[in-house]
Amino acid sequence: MEKLIRPELIAMKAYTPIEPVEILSARSRLPAGKVIKLDGNENPYGCSPDVRQALADYAYYHIYPDPEQRELREALAKYVGLDGGHVIAGSGSDELIDLILRLLLEPGDKVINCSPTFGMYPFSTEVCGGRVIEVARDEDFAVDVAAVKRALDKRTKVIFIASPNNPTGNIISESEILELVDTGRIVVVDEAYFEFSGLTVVNLVPNYSNLIVLRTFSKWAGLAGLRVGYGIFPVEIVSYLMKIKQPYNVNAAAQVAVLATLDDMGYLQDAIKKIIAERERLFIELGELGWLKPYPSRGNFILCSVLDGNAEEIWRKLQSKGIFIRYFNVTRLSNCLRTSVGKPEDTDALIGALKEMG
Repeated sequence: MEKLIRPELIAMKAYTPIEPVEILSARSRLPAGKVIKLDGNENPYGCSPDVRQALADYAYYHIYPDPEQRELREALAKYVGLDGGHVIAGSGSDELIDLILRLLLEPGDKVINCSPTFGMYPFSTEVCGGRVIEVARDEDFAVDVAAVKRALDKRTKVIFIASPNNPTGNIISESEILELVDTGRIVVVDEAYFEFSGLTVVNLVPNYSNLIVLRTFSKWAGLAGLRVGYGIFPVEIVSYLMKIKQPYNVNAAAQVAVLATLDDMGYLQDAIKKIIAERERLFIELGELGWLKPYPSRGNFILCSVLDGNAEEIWRKLQSKGIFIRYFNVTRLSNCLRTSVGKPEDTDALIGALKEMG
């Protein structure tokens, strides 16, 4: 059978996802309620209670959802302040990344990946037959715009920029984004953590035919398990993406949950304020340990370099205590850990465990 499979897919590395709570519970031999999950950048406060009620009350799960996403797209457009013709929803922003690349790439076309960054960009590029061109960020993890421009050639189709960047937490300026837009390539700005940074270039999308902004409900809205994201696109691109997407790509439960979320923003705004405040406390606490170097973050997570010790060993010791964070051992992230921002009691448990290792 391998003779029938695309050879580049046989050779490519699989994406490494995070595990669900029940798996982490079994791994740590602790009840699920005792697991401290700080590895997925999820909202620890969960979705609005109104969302749970709306999901319970919905009567049409036996009916396919609207393939045109009409009510959903209008609600999303109102949230971002643009016309609904600019918006498409997906099964997480991951699906939209895949759709963009399927629409644009021919075999061998190139995609700029400003590493270290979100692993889905190179993963989806390779799945879609494209070629990943790595352009390293500088020592402060800022995008090297000049190096990106030097890397462009006739086969470069897409430039991916995450802002705030995962896993480093830093942002890119609007002027730098526009400098990349001026290259004429499709520039995809991934604003998965917008609600924690408050910075966006959504308002620029109607002015440029090659600027796309992606967002998600996984990080701020407590809907990671329902898999719903959305993109703000030039209208010239929307009709093509609607043509090639799966007809019922956003399930009925996800659509109901998003509409209820946007009707109860007070709950989530309160949760976001709590997470931002806890992020600042966590940053200080990590730095005071003396053997970790935390990097300033505009997301709901903090990346740390281990200055004295072994990151993998620390990661494994934390797991044995039921505390799960991310460990990195790749270029530019050697001996690094990333922790999501949890509730105050999660910070206390994490810092307490780290102090025992110091």
